[in-house]
Amino acid sequence: MKIVVVNWQDREHPMAGGAEVHLHEIFGRLARRGHEVTLFCGGWAGCPPRVELDGMRVIRAGTRGSWPFVARGTWRRDVARLAPDVLVEDINKVPLFTPSWGARRVVGLVPHLFGGTAFQELAAPMAAAVWLAERPIPWVYRDCPFQAISQSTADDLVARGIARERIAVILPGIDARDLTPDPTARSATPVIAYLGRLKAYKRVDLVIRAFAQLGDASARLEIAGGGDHRPALEALVRSLDLTERVRFLGFVSQDEKRALLRRAWVVALASPKEGWGITNLEAAACGTPVVASNSPGIRESVQDGVTGLLTPHGDVAAMAGALARFTRDAALVARMGAAARAFAEGFTWDRAALETERHLEAVA
Repeated sequence: MKIVVVNWQDREHPMAGGAEVHLHEIFGRLARRGHEVTLFCGGWAGCPPRVELDGMRVIRAGTRGSWPFVARGTWRRDVARLAPDVLVEDINKVPLFTPSWGARRVVGLVPHLFGGTAFQELAAPMAAAVWLAERPIPWVYRDCPFQAISQSTADDLVARGIARERIAVILPGIDARDLTPDPTARSATPVIAYLGRLKAYKRVDLVIRAFAQLGDASARLEIAGGGDHRPALEALVRSLDLTERVRFLGFVSQDEKRALLRRAWVVALASPKEGWGITNLEAAACGTPVVASNSPGIRESVQDGVTGLLTPHGDVAAMAGALARFTRDAALVARMGAAARAFAEGFTWDRAALETERHLEAVA
């Protein structure tokens, strides 16, 4: 097939995250299987406009701010001539309404939609714009098949008016060959880890407040990732007198991520909504249990009471209590960590890519 994937950014973008990992892992594999894959995405100041990544031709236009305004014109000028069998729009930010671009067939790939969570991250006018931009999806994409990365996302689409029979749920994978347990790497004293973007809507502040309630002077919290909410989180740490026990690691490499997940006793996540929660599976692959909000998407990547514990979103005391169960019981860490590893082994990128290939072939 000739496939054009449209996304806001590629994995080399400074703001790349889980959606870009998902895109490259799946469509890079389809490129290696012989399909002609072009990724059409936004760029950043000074980036090369044409590159090849993971076997895919990458065409960049504009920047993060200008991308939605230049995407359609660049499509007409530089991309439409490729005449793809299918255009896949990765709808993980503001939709681009690609069904109006004139492509032969369009598939909506949806990690998750923001909905009301936009108001937790953005100023009210911008949040309202994002919320309003999602409202026409059932009408603009009314004839399009969808691919959702979790049952929670599929349920969200159905609630918005998309027919369930037009939605294929294809769960993501992880690299369980690279991310593996190492019991000898586990810290001698309790370490709680957060791994992800430092954005307001991720509610890392809840993790910090729950950590503050532990009352265990030997435990420490390590926060990996970058984002514009870091100064506010650092200020919160200072206000709670936790500067000696909380470390901000910034962006971490793959090797550093693996080392963090191996030495942690538990990983914490407090988002109100995720497409899937890939960090939960990465922790599981390393044999580390998770404490997380019982939120859409997240509850599918954590088996409550088996691979980790789920707590009501926003309930700091409940999260603190769940974290304390692990920091006080190394045997529980080992037992749930082993179950988590077994769970993670069922999720592979090869399986996700083959299911995507079958779905797109049926569409095309």
